[in-house]
Parts: sequence; structure tokens; C-alpha cells
Amino acid sequence: MSYNIIKYFLLLLLGFLLSDCANQLPPGGGEVDKVPPVITEISPPDGTTNYKEDYFELTFSKYVEKRSLKDAIFISPAINGNIELDWSGHSVRVIFPQKLKDSTTYVITIGTDLVDYNNKNRMAQSVTFSFSTGNKVDKKIISGKVFEEKPSGILIFAYKKGKEEPNPMKVKPDYISQVGNDGRYKIIGLAEGDYRVFAVYDQYRDFLFQPEQDKIGMPSKDVLFSEKDTLFSNLNFFLTKIDTSAPRILSSVMTDKMHILVNFTEPLDPSCMRSNNFFVYDSTTQKRTPMLFAYKGNTKPTEIVLVTSHEIPESNSCWFFADSIKDMSGNKYMRDFAQLTVSTKPDTAKLDFYKYSPPNRTDHADFLDQKFTFYLNDGVDSNQVKNIITFTDTSRIPVDFNIRFIDDATFQIESLKPLETRKDYIIMINLSRLTDAAGNKRDSVYQYKFKTIAGSDFTGISGVLNNVNLDKRPVLVLQGIDGDKIIYTQFLSNNNRFNIDRVTPGKYSLWAYLDVDKNNSYSYGTILPFKPAEEFSFYPDTLDLKARWVQSDLIFNFK
Repeated sequence: MSYNIIKYFLLLLLGFLLSDCANQLPPGGGEVDKVPPVITEISPPDGTTNYKEDYFELTFSKYVEKRSLKDAIFISPAINGNIELDWSGHSVRVIFPQKLKDSTTYVITIGTDLVDYNNKNRMAQSVTFSFSTGNKVDKKIISGKVFEEKPSGILIFAYKKGKEEPNPMKVKPDYISQVGNDGRYKIIGLAEGDYRVFAVYDQYRDFLFQPEQDKIGMPSKDVLFSEKDTLFSNLNFFLTKIDTSAPRILSSVMTDKMHILVNFTEPLDPSCMRSNNFFVYDSTTQKRTPMLFAYKGNTKPTEIVLVTSHEIPESNSCWFFADSIKDMSGNKYMRDFAQLTVSTKPDTAKLDFYKYSPPNRTDHADFLDQKFTFYLNDGVDSNQVKNIITFTDTSRIPVDFNIRFIDDATFQIESLKPLETRKDYIIMINLSRLTDAAGNKRDSVYQYKFKTIAGSDFTGISGVLNNVNLDKRPVLVLQGIDGDKIIYTQFLSNNNRFNIDRVTPGKYSLWAYLDVDKNNSYSYGTILPFKPAEEFSFYPDTLDLKARWVQSDLIFNFK
């Protein structure tokens, strides 16, 4: 009897232990595990030839989420069908759906979509290895970096060029790799030939570029491998959104009897935000009502506000029209309309500012070319504004200034002459003399105060840009990393030396591009017809620029 009891408890204990080992459970207590999983063993080893099996095997440093591995495996050249996973503890056998092609180099990439089981830590870098079903492994490599704020998960599509131009919108790539957390990538196992490479933020992992949802980076050149070539490095990318659709009206709703809030499918180009570009049509009376004002206001990115010139009858059938609307990519829709939801609610909101730039009472205003931007909560007559502003120092000495309207509710003030350094100034705006379309006004004088910085508070950089042809119009870009992300640019035309002064102290990245199309901005290229992106290169270090000290003699080698 005692023997059977002991046997029973031993079997029970063994069953418990086996159950515990079979389940991937997080350890109790202690600090949260933040260590990413790594691949500790690969079979077949990288570079294996004459491989005849129908699988490969991986071993991980910890339990990984099985579904994430399936999403993280990329096989080049592409195979038909779905792989199978056969798990055993930390190891997995990945079985191909069909026999591999003869005399072919296969490249396997395990991407950074892979996460561990317990805490969902992503693998830090993609891992790539290759093997061949023939007697040699193709070993040519393309490498580079994708410069994106969060590059992890971006895919690299490589196409071996043939008679037709590679089209990532319709054809899946011949080779796929994935970008790591630092933006770097590598495509290995390539044979001699001509290749075109794209970087794609492929949201739905269908291995096609979908313009409406994905971002893409065009290469600055194609890669041609001869028999003797082994490596093409520094094929770098910026990603961009390719917008091929014109904006459309989603809705038009009156928030009161004077204001129409219009929502579009995408943000509009500010140049088309003019009151004479819009009107309301009353199909009952066949009357057309023009708009008095148009402005962006404190709305969502896809919204704008219009102010009507007359009240609109609530009982009639009314439609809001846009004569011509254009998005930020230049796509234009000539005439769009939507039914207008009418309101007769009175407009009682008093005029006020909802934002200023720089902030009120800033002590870091520049004494040269500083623009002060004021954002009103309603549209106004620009002729009224010009007569209600005074700009003086604290001794009431007037400052000559200019006013520029960005839209009917936003304007900029700029001094016509340099201001004095380290001095206090005040801009006074008499709101009691300013009214909106409904006659609302605020009986107060708004005071905007600021102080200029000293000339010695600036910093700067100087140095030499090497390995560039001045005929290709190299441009230096000093770009702030923190805060307002200020950008300073300098075109080089006469020699390779650069000098960027009057820089606000802070941390900056420095990069350069070749403005070959002479449009004074970086060009991302196009897919079809193919136009390469402009070449660019980054200075390897972050620049921490201190006040009153210029960082000189920088050697920037364009790669």
C-alpha cells in the first residue's frame, strides 16, 4: 500500500514539473526583465553550401512569442506557401512549404518584430544568414542606414532589375531585410547584377508599397555589382509620404450663425486658404453667399474655419463649395461640395489671442529678423489691425515695424530695423478697436512683452565639407534635436568651407545634401517614372553648441 502511495506522489510531482516546464511563465517578483531576446545558435551555419534539407533551426536566449517569430521571418528569394514552426523549448525548426530551388543562395532575416514571451522586449537588431543549395554562396552585400526617428521595423525592398522598372506598388521584392533600432540594415547573399533598393514602412506587412498608408525612401542611385565587387555601403534613406490623392471635403458644419467648420480628408496647402475660394449655395433660393474670412484657427490639422458674409436660412437646402483646394503635395481638386449643416446660434465669443510665438515675456527674442506671430480666435479685417498696434521699447521710443497676414486670423509683426541687444520691448494691441464679423470685441489692450538676447549669447560652427562637387550645389543643414528643432542652412558655391553663425545654443545634428535639381530643398525622388533621391550624408557626431563659443575646424567627409 505504501509503495503505491509513494508511486502516486512521484507521478503527481513529475506531472507538476513537466507542466511547469511546458508553460512559458514569467518569474515571480524582482525587477522587470528589459533584456531583448538574442539568437544563440543557427543551423545551417552562415555560408553553408550544397544544403539539401527543407528546414533551418534557431535557438533563442529565452522564450519568445511564437506568433511574433512568424511575422519576423523574411526569406529571400521569396518562396510560395506558408512556413511551419516546430518548437522545442527555446529552439524552433522552420520548415519550408516546398523543395528549395537548385543552385540558389537563400537569405534568412530574423527581424526586430520578434519579442520575448514574458515582457514583449523586441529583438534589438535583425539577424541575417545565408546558405546555398549549390556549390557556392553569393556574398555581395548592400548596407546603409535609414534616418528616421523610430526606424525599427522598417523593411528594405531590393529588386534585381530586368527589362521593366521595379514597381514596389505592384511587385513584391526579390530580397527583403529589416532595419534595426539604430536604423542600420544589411542585404546579403546577392549575386552580380543591377539592383534597385527601397526603404518601406510597410504597415500591413504585405510586402507592397501602399501610397495611402505607407512611407517610402527612394535610393540616391542603383547598385551595380560586377563579378569582382563585394560591398556597396552607405546607401542611405530618408522616408517620405507619397500623396497621390487630391483633398476632398468630409463635412461642413456651422458652429454658429457666422462660422463654418470644414473638415477635409487631409491638411490643405495654406495658399488656397482664401475667403474667395469658398462659398455657400442655397439651392432653395438659388442664392450664393460669399465668405468674409478664412483661417486655420485652433482646429485639427484637417480642419479650417470660414466666416459667412450673411446669415444662412436654417430651413433651406444649403451646400458648401470649394472652388479649388490643394494639399501639401500639390494635388488639386477643382470643385468640391458637401451639404451644409446650418445653425442660427448667435456668435457671442469675444476676440482674443489663443497663442503667440515666441511666448509672451520671452527673454530669448532675437534682435535681428525676429518674427512675432499672433493667433486670433476669429477672422478680422486686416485694415483694422494695422491701426491698433504700437511697438516701443520700455522708454516708449517707437519701433518701425511691418505686419504680414498669414491668414485672416493670424499675423506676424517684424521690426524694420535691428533691435538693441539685452533690451526690453513691448507690443500693445488695442482689442477694443477690433471687431469680428458679428461685432464682438474685447474692451482691453493686450500687452506682449519680450527681451532680446545679447549678441554674445549665440554660438556657431565652421569647417570644411570634403568629397563633394560644388557643381552639384552642396547644402549644409544644422538641425536642432531638442525643443523647437531650429534649422539653419547654408549653400556652398565658391569653395568647400562653411560658416554658420548666429546659432541658438543647444544640441544639433549636421548633415549635407546635393541640391542637383536646384529647387533649394531636399528632393525625395519618385517611384515611376523613377527619379533618384538627392544624395545626403550625416556628420557622425551630435554637436553640443554652447553660448559664446564657436565650434570651428570641423572636418565633414561626405560619404
